[in-house]
Amino acid sequence: MKHITSRDNPLFRELKKLAASSRQRRKSGLVILDGVHLLQALLASGGKPQRLIVTQAGLDDAEISALLQQLPDVPLSCFDDPLFEEISELKTPTGILTLIPHPQPASSTAGRSRFCLLLEDIQDPGNLGSMIRTAAAAGCDAVFLSKGCVDAWSPKVLRGGMGGHFVLDIHEPADLPKVAASFSGEVYAASLQATRSLYECDLRGTIAFAIGNEGAGLSEELRRATHPIIIPMSGKVESLNAAAAAAVCLFEAGRQRK
Repeated sequence: MKHITSRDNPLFRELKKLAASSRQRRKSGLVILDGVHLLQALLASGGKPQRLIVTQAGLDDAEISALLQQLPDVPLSCFDDPLFEEISELKTPTGILTLIPHPQPASSTAGRSRFCLLLEDIQDPGNLGSMIRTAAAAGCDAVFLSKGCVDAWSPKVLRGGMGGHFVLDIHEPADLPKVAASFSGEVYAASLQATRSLYECDLRGTIAFAIGNEGAGLSEELRRATHPIIIPMSGKVESLNAAAAAAVCLFEAGRQRK
């Protein structure tokens, strides 16, 4: 195990760039996971770390120590607290970071998907992470992200996803109108102007839901490729936000599919 104390260390400099830059993550093909839970989710999915980074407090933590014992062949580095804190975005760092190869979807098209989510220009990392987590919990097999979405593998999105990334095929960037046109089932999109209720739809077959930007909604091109549905509401609010609308639609589909 290497003990690293200098900001001039090449590994520290690489990790700092990876944490801050989606371009660097794409260029290097590497992603950082922050914390025990994401490492556990990776291992549960059959993935393996490329490198582990800990603090001294992390080494002394029983849960982290147990994980390290499962991974004796993975290179391990110990960072001084100030260096670790520059990489981790958490106010209270967890004591362990995991460096992994950038996960790639098993299939390059929507042809194999039976239940997926199409996300267009989602800008808020918390919203995107929440939708990925919800898609995983509802039983989706894939998520397709437009070029205008925030990076799905950024630290904030990964934290919001709570491990959902590792049970889904995540396609980014995707040409969503083409994905919708080639999809073998029905693609639905919530709309306040729709007359057909979500709860009137048979969602047990091959389906997808398209969710648009938090403010602008879906583009006209993608909207034309979908079937509009409405989420019934009491009338006391105008609409749901993107993450809430996705959750309602996905879990209604999940309920029917059980």
